[in-house]
Amino acid sequence: MAAFAADSDLLPPSGTPHRLRLSGEWTAAHAGALEDLVDKTGKTLAGRNVTLDLNEVTRVDTVGAHLLDRLRQDIMDSGGATSIEGARPEQSILIAAISKDERIEFRPPAPRLNALVGLVADVGRGMHSAWTDVTSWVSFLGSVVASAGRVIVKPRNFRLTSFVHHLELVGLRAVPIIVLIAFLVGCIIAQQSIFQLRYFGATIFAADLISVLAVRELGVLLAAIMVAGRSGSAFTAEIGSMKMREEIDAIRVMALDEVEVLILPRMLALIVGLTLLAFLSTMACLAGGALVSLIYGGISLDVFISRVDYMMTMDNFLVGMIKAPFMALVIGLIATIEGMNVEGSAESLGIRTTASVVKSIFMVIVMDGIFAMFFTAIDM
Repeated sequence: MAAFAADSDLLPPSGTPHRLRLSGEWTAAHAGALEDLVDKTGKTLAGRNVTLDLNEVTRVDTVGAHLLDRLRQDIMDSGGATSIEGARPEQSILIAAISKDERIEFRPPAPRLNALVGLVADVGRGMHSAWTDVTSWVSFLGSVVASAGRVIVKPRNFRLTSFVHHLELVGLRAVPIIVLIAFLVGCIIAQQSIFQLRYFGATIFAADLISVLAVRELGVLLAAIMVAGRSGSAFTAEIGSMKMREEIDAIRVMALDEVEVLILPRMLALIVGLTLLAFLSTMACLAGGALVSLIYGGISLDVFISRVDYMMTMDNFLVGMIKAPFMALVIGLIATIEGMNVEGSAESLGIRTTASVVKSIFMVIVMDGIFAMFFTAIDM
């Protein structure tokens, strides 16, 4: 959305400096509403000295820059004066290119007078951004579910080749690095557990600790974090590059559903691949713990396996495996949404890819905590 806000409801007399605060997205998507606002405000502020405050404008495209320049010209043509304050460098360049007016005046953002107010405003913007992300994830999930429903009704529309290709990339090719990391983490956990438990003469219980941690938490969590950094970023970069080259627009022109063609095969590949990787990660973590227990703690393999068999109940196993599909779904949603939000620059692609990895890992950890509380509440 885009909006105007004035310093007060009553306009000052002509010749008195007046500040017009602009906010939101000045893009082609809001062109109709923006034109009405520009026409109305240009007449209201005719002949006045106006500072256009762009501090709260989040996006400006060619259409928005043209409308900003038109507002500025309307005020100046009526005998007023204008200046632009708080525009970002890329916004200033675009507005200057559209205007081609050497008299255009850009001012740096006004310094914040109250640090506390600025902090509260930053927190508010962050909360609003988080809420926007959540609503976009839910909306996009609805599109994916609808696309999956259409594929179930007409199975021949499913891109099986794309699914197998991405399953190989997400699952098979990730096996070495995930197994290696899980093995090393299992070694570290085992060494630290044995080191602490030997003071109490309870070294044998290190096997119990390792098995519970690996099966319920570490296996799936390590796999999900690695997949978020490895495959999630790749999906964002792939879809973002297609968005930059207008290949997604071409898919729409051919009357194809971009969710069905691009998103659904990747999502299903993530769900299947991460579930399998979580199992392999768990086994690798247990193998690392067994090796260190044998070498460092003197726990024989027979004893270690017997303790793992005692602790590896079906409940513990299911707790770890149930998390994997949900974590994969969240990773896939975030990765594809960030890819679809890429704009037409390499900088935007880099920002979205970074945001994809950060948000995915954050949400994976949050989901792990939510599942932990849920399974504790149902005594599982």
